[in-house]
Amino acid sequence: MEEQRRSVPFECRGCWHVWEEDYLVRSVDDRHGNEREVWVRSGVLVPPPSSAAVCPQCGGQQTTTFPEGYLARHPEARLAAQPPPTDETALLSPVRPRLL
Repeated sequence: MEEQRRSVPFECRGCWHVWEEDYLVRSVDDRHGNEREVWVRSGVLVPPPSSAAVCPQCGGQQTTTFPEGYLARHPEARLAAQPPPTDETALLSPVRPRLL
């Protein structure tokens, strides 16, 4: 039995949050000589990651996955998921007030 750790990157299509989930993947032989993968997360057998993941930020279920290692090669994807800082500058109307 072989074990391999994999980090799978996800992105929420609702709030654009980007995150990774870590899995332990075991390659095992079944009783018929076929090799298959078993995915484990936090010690629990889970199905392989898919776009059915739930966003930890907003609870949205419209997510997508990236290829393994994508975020390491594209750090801008992680930064783009963060909202820009708010501008605290007061808004001024270009319309002059009416004179009474």
